[in-house]
Amino acid sequence: MEDKYVSVSQLTNYIKRKISSDPNLREVYVRGEISNYRNYTSSGHRYFSLKDESSIIPAVFFKWDAFGLEFEPEDGMKVLVRGKVDVYPEQGKYQLYVKELIDAGKGNLHIAFEQLKKELKAEGYFDDSHKKPIPDFPEKVGVVTSPKGAAIRDIISTIKRRWPLCEIILFPSMVQGESAKFDIIKQILKADKEFDLDTLIVGRGGGSIEDLWPFNERKVAEAIYHCNTPVISAVGHETDFSIADFVADLRAETPTAAAVLAVPDINEVKSNLATLDSRANNVMNKQLNDNLEKFERIMGRTLFEDPYIILEKKVMKLDGLRAMLSASSKEMIHPYQIRVSNVKSSNVIKNPMSIIKNKRDILNESAGKLHVLDPLLTIQRGYTVARTEGKIVSSAKDLKKDDELELEFKDGKVNTRVL
Repeated sequence: MEDKYVSVSQLTNYIKRKISSDPNLREVYVRGEISNYRNYTSSGHRYFSLKDESSIIPAVFFKWDAFGLEFEPEDGMKVLVRGKVDVYPEQGKYQLYVKELIDAGKGNLHIAFEQLKKELKAEGYFDDSHKKPIPDFPEKVGVVTSPKGAAIRDIISTIKRRWPLCEIILFPSMVQGESAKFDIIKQILKADKEFDLDTLIVGRGGGSIEDLWPFNERKVAEAIYHCNTPVISAVGHETDFSIADFVADLRAETPTAAAVLAVPDINEVKSNLATLDSRANNVMNKQLNDNLEKFERIMGRTLFEDPYIILEKKVMKLDGLRAMLSASSKEMIHPYQIRVSNVKSSNVIKNPMSIIKNKRDILNESAGKLHVLDPLLTIQRGYTVARTEGKIVSSAKDLKKDDELELEFKDGKVNTRVL
């Protein structure tokens, strides 16, 4: 009876053999929408479901099959899948083993471009704060491009015509193909580290997105971002945009446009210098004329025609002051004629400072007399001063019984009462 029963593993393996042996399932092409997308970065394997309006099938994209994938899938993306259908025995379910994944709406390179652009923008690679100014009058300009393309010829001819004073240094590089990105990075580093450049142009002529792809690589973008020399990108034509354009300090629409942005036009510089020279001369001539007019006005003043006028006024004022001083001296002498009788009047008038000295002597004499009469000196010699009601008592007759006295000694005061 039990012989009719098989194990789960036996049944699953039977189904797996049936599906694996079906030639129609060994290579299938399926169109659908991604959902439940998971990327296990530790292993590199990707898991998701592929669905349409009414059905869903699980899918796995192993790391070795996804190695050449240029973009990162995401939920909601409509894709074209090439792979095979097989059974995963451990879970007893069939699933789609993906070998190739293509965006149904855009090509893989377009998707990779948009995703890298989004990532680098979020990381600050495109920020204006990182952009370096392009020098106005460069002496050395480096160019990273193919030595055989039309781009280098256009750049050289444009720079030589516009600014022949500038030295051009070519850093020959591959600009197309799988290995081109390594060559571009190497030459950018060489130009930046080994040469004292004012500006570095990086680019190539036009082409398809596949042709321009080396300039859309993250490593190339990083080399441009970390370059100390100001970088002008010149990739493709006007309508072409590359990741290098967004990272560079300045984007040029074409290689020729890059040369125009890198150097000034010598004819315009000469014209500007001539204009500035003319303006400077006009300003200096105007200033000179203004100063001449001011000088003529000043020289036309009375002062310069007869400079002694100022001196005469000062002399007259000085004579007036002398007269006033003489009159004052006579008035000061009269009250003290007796004290200074021994000084001749003629000497007093001629030397008024003697009057001041006599007055100072009189003042010192009076101060000396006051000092002698100072009651404080009496106290210092051991005597006291008695006061009642703030008045000095000079006689005992001035006191009566119960009067309050204030006795002042040299080292303090004492209050007492008359008995």
